[in-house]
Amino acid sequence: MASIDMESFKKLTTKEKALSLNLDDRIYGTIAEIGGGQEVADYFFKAGAASGTIAKTMSAYDMTFSDAIYGKSERYVCEDKLMRMLNREYSLLSQRLTQRAKRSHFFAFANTVETINYKRTNEGHGWIGLRFQKHPNSDPNDCVIHVILKDNDPLWQQQVLGMVGVNLIHACYNYAEPEDILNSLIDNIHHSRVEVDMFKIEGPDFHHVDNRLMSLKLVKNGLTHAAMFDPKGKVLQPSAVLYKKNIFVLRGRFRPVTHVNVDMMLTGMRAFRNESDVEIKNIMPLVELTLNDLTMEGEVDETDFLDRVDLLCSLGQNVLISNYQEHYKLASYLSKFTRHKKLGIVLGYYNLQRIFDESYYENLKGGILESFGRLFGSNVKLYVYPAIDANSKEIVTSENFTPEVHLKNLYQYLKDNDQIEDVQGAKTENLHIISDDVLRMIENGEVGWEKFVPNKVSDAIKDHHLFNFPYEVPLDEEDL
Repeated sequence: MASIDMESFKKLTTKEKALSLNLDDRIYGTIAEIGGGQEVADYFFKAGAASGTIAKTMSAYDMTFSDAIYGKSERYVCEDKLMRMLNREYSLLSQRLTQRAKRSHFFAFANTVETINYKRTNEGHGWIGLRFQKHPNSDPNDCVIHVILKDNDPLWQQQVLGMVGVNLIHACYNYAEPEDILNSLIDNIHHSRVEVDMFKIEGPDFHHVDNRLMSLKLVKNGLTHAAMFDPKGKVLQPSAVLYKKNIFVLRGRFRPVTHVNVDMMLTGMRAFRNESDVEIKNIMPLVELTLNDLTMEGEVDETDFLDRVDLLCSLGQNVLISNYQEHYKLASYLSKFTRHKKLGIVLGYYNLQRIFDESYYENLKGGILESFGRLFGSNVKLYVYPAIDANSKEIVTSENFTPEVHLKNLYQYLKDNDQIEDVQGAKTENLHIISDDVLRMIENGEVGWEKFVPNKVSDAIKDHHLFNFPYEVPLDEEDL
């Protein structure tokens, strides 16, 4: 018998997905939409047989009505408002449809959305969520996403929103694997029209899911450029937590975290806090992992990724995952949220050399000048951490750095305008620590690697056998 080629199956259109849900008499629930999102229910009604799926639709556009129904939130387009909507609508289902509960898979779908305004002065975005049962009378699951709507017309943004909503409901009921749910969110939608920058799924049918890994998959699978979570592993929506913050970033591979990484964060943060235009209470520190640094032989090693994240979280760090390999791309992305607040990036001496290497900018029409416009254009400052020169074995800093002759004046301009500065008080006695050497010692079971990493990191590696740290094989009684 010939094997079945799954790629040969036709992908369902949005209308076909809505109809398939309408014709499944087990699936039954409520759709509630506020703000600019009034489109999901429309797909189900126009598909036909909606009475088989829709118990109620709710559209609360006025803020006063929204507050009266769902309670007040700090903002109308936020996760808190979405969760209030899901809580209320799902509880009403279980209260009022007790007879149907024996045979139905209940759901409550909600969204709260801001579409682009008439003057095009805002960015369309929205929170979308589904609370759903996989089995009758079971505890429900939650799937929550945040989308950025990129079309330059509110009607087009509304169309995309409706499609994403139908995709979410269809996927949650038709797929068991969270990555399949995630990837289907933009079915029939060109990637240039929408970005999904936050995804989490939890509940009795998804207790095994690590949503930090889902954040990685958002970036890896091209649904967004960056995703974020806090030290406890809670998935965050970047613009919500970074808005108008003084952001301080340490970029690295962290494989594993060494004393050098920790000192870079401490000394860099100390310098950042001393800036006259930085509000100490408003600082958001981040460590950033780039997708390229997570890729080995063309594939992302998910276990290795979680090992690194476990160590960073154990040190109390917020983690950002991005596909911005170049510094100017990361700075441009984060500057969207700072709104003229200061952005600080601490980097090693050799990364400073790479920034002034023009070969990295051959894909830009404006070359290195265009990249520097993006990197330094929005109150960005680089803090340079020293290194040991491979040849002379001397300690090198930004004062020792000599760019190409035709870039010397540009470099001096940035120095004179306080956009590049050395960190002070670095523990130069640790500069000999190379993370690749430490990793090799860990994997080979060599002694002595512990002195190169913080105690918390050493304990975590041993306790959880991270980075292939060898398990101790118990001796047989005969060997004693």
